[in-house]
This record gives sequence, C-alpha cells and structure tokens, in this order.
Amino acid sequence: MILRNAQFVRSAADPSGFPGDGRPRVVFAGRSNVGKSSTINSLVGRKGFARVSASPGKTVFVNLFLAENRLWLVDLPGYGYSKTSAREKERYSALIDAYLHADMKNIHRFMLIVDIRHEPTADDRLMAEWAQSYGLPLAVIANKADKLKPSQVAGQLSVVRSVLDLPESVPIIAFSAEKHTGRDEVIKEIFSGMGE
Repeated sequence: MILRNAQFVRSAADPSGFPGDGRPRVVFAGRSNVGKSSTINSLVGRKGFARVSASPGKTVFVNLFLAENRLWLVDLPGYGYSKTSAREKERYSALIDAYLHADMKNIHRFMLIVDIRHEPTADDRLMAEWAQSYGLPLAVIANKADKLKPSQVAGQLSVVRSVLDLPESVPIIAFSAEKHTGRDEVIKEIFSGMGE
C-alpha cells in the first residue's frame, strides 16, 4: 500500500505559501536527521521524491506535497540540530509555530517521527506535549526499526511511550523508511477517520 499520485507543490518560507484549501493535512515533525523526508519517500513509494540530505537541518522550509489529490503531506523543518546557529534555530521555530497555528484546524494527523533506537529527546517531548495540548490527532512513527533486532522492538516502543508520556490511545508504529516496515500501518493511520 502506498500513497499514489503524489506531487511536490512548493516550499513555503512564510504563511503566504501555506495551503489555502480545505484538504486535510498530514503533518510530519521530528528532529533533524530522524528521517522525515525518507519516511515520505517510503509512503509514496518513490525514492528521492522528498529531498533527503546527509546534512542535518537541510529542510529550512515547510515542504508541501499533494497526495491522492485529496490530502496535503506537510514536511516541517527538522528541529534540535546542535550545530545550527541560534538565529537559525529561532527562524525554524518561528516557521514551525506559524504553520501550526495558521493551519491547525485542517490538521488531520500529526505524525511525530522519532528514532526507535534512542530515547526521545527533550524537543520530541515538547512537540508531543504541544500536539496533545492543542488536541491534535497525534501518532508516533518510530523510525529505523530495521536497525534493531526483532526482539528489541517491543521494548523500545515501550520506552518511546513512557518517555513521551503518551496514553495508550496514541498509536506508536514501528517503522523503517529503508525497508518499508510498518508502511501499511502508517497509511491506514493517515486515512483513519477521513471521509471518502
């Protein structure tokens, strides 16, 4: 299962570039180098569709993709990269904040991507808390599951839930952008509750 007919529309540097229609938004958030672009590539089944960089902090815009001609995939700038200047961090933070507040009513799913191999960071916790405080439909994609032994996955998912302090109602999906593990589950979550 993949998201079909996906196309890159634009990169927005300010609210004037955000979508102006009523299509549902699926927002992807996560720290730099956690694999947001690779996750989107996996979901649409097209390697290199969303730009992937070996340099953390490369995504400095809100990147907008249209899928199935009925939903927006929104790739937020990565956060938490230590070598980013304070000024750049402030700019990223302001852009993320501007998008989320401008488009909140249209957010159908807020997908927080974390690295399953490690405890979520303080920034991850803040993002999860923020999403829940605004009542956004949060789901967590625990990426890089292919880097673990199968026997380790369940334990690490428990660590993610505990550190992020998430109720059982918030789905946490073991995922591999590289091997496409968990892709069907993520896509089902995206379409859950969405009218035809």
